[in-house]
Amino acid sequence: MDVSTLEKRARAEGTPVIDGETATFVWRGRKPVSVHGDFQDWSGEPVPLKEVAPGLWTHTLKLPRDTYVEYALQDARGRRVKDPLNARRVPNGFGDFNHFFHMPESQPTPLARAQRGVPRGTVTRHRVETKEFCVGKQRAVHLYAPPTSEPCPLVVVFDGNDYLRRAKLPTLVDNLIAQGRIRPIALAMVANGGPARTVEYTCSEATLGFLRYVLLPLAHQELHLVDETREPGAHAVLGSSLGGLISLYAGLREPRIFGHVLSQSGAFSVWERDFPVFDLARQAPVRPLQVWMDCGHFEGLVEGNQRILPLLQASGHRAEYREYHGGHNYPAWRDNVWRGLEWLFGSPGR
Repeated sequence: MDVSTLEKRARAEGTPVIDGETATFVWRGRKPVSVHGDFQDWSGEPVPLKEVAPGLWTHTLKLPRDTYVEYALQDARGRRVKDPLNARRVPNGFGDFNHFFHMPESQPTPLARAQRGVPRGTVTRHRVETKEFCVGKQRAVHLYAPPTSEPCPLVVVFDGNDYLRRAKLPTLVDNLIAQGRIRPIALAMVANGGPARTVEYTCSEATLGFLRYVLLPLAHQELHLVDETREPGAHAVLGSSLGGLISLYAGLREPRIFGHVLSQSGAFSVWERDFPVFDLARQAPVRPLQVWMDCGHFEGLVEGNQRILPLLQASGHRAEYREYHGGHNYPAWRDNVWRGLEWLFGSPGR
């Protein structure tokens, strides 16, 4: 494709210009920019665009056709600059925005959109005393009650505010229940500890104490739940990144309560260290877990997920792992979480 046609397409279609398995970033300006993004796990040096005509700069990536990518452009000083040819932006969770694009066979899940005629569950907001199990005196919790009168299992969701607002989890669950793809489930979406998030989510026994002695009593009081003393392991834990780590840890340490684990991009091995979940995964379980894990194939976390899977399976846990073409972000987790929910809570016969 000649450069004039490329620029015309960029202005008409937006950037990057996508053809099959290629995505070409296009920048018009006197000075060059570089691109940084999911495709390199946001690590290393940004990739400079090359000048292909006076004042016209490009860079082409080859990507699987079902890939979702977030990226940012940077000037020579490392400052973010807006891509004027791509109006698609999404919050990056760090007070800024990333641009994004979908390859031809990728699209946001329709399950995250409210559908006409679908019964909706109820979301209520609560503040609970932390009782010194967590940083701060109180912690926000959003509870989701599904549209059913039957008792149901509880899914504890770490980074609950993000799964509520950015992943649209209650809407997703509404649609999955209405389509008969999962049994009704309740949600307890727990806010993280802000600056204390890392401490609370890296295999903290205090965090497990908060779940057992603060969160579960609240959930039983406000929701119509299955009794875990009569149905051991009925409940679940869900989280991403370090939230995925604490989810697996909670299941391995409290299998009679949390027999189902959904970990997205679980950070099981970071900072050149394996967390204790590896040791726990090697032990014969008190009660086997049902564990779903997924991770974006661009992520450095893939290696830890791949290593822990056979350990869980060899110990007798029912464990599944899936990689998708994407990175470490909430749109990717939103678009893939339904698979884990179906695997864990799928309706009989599906």
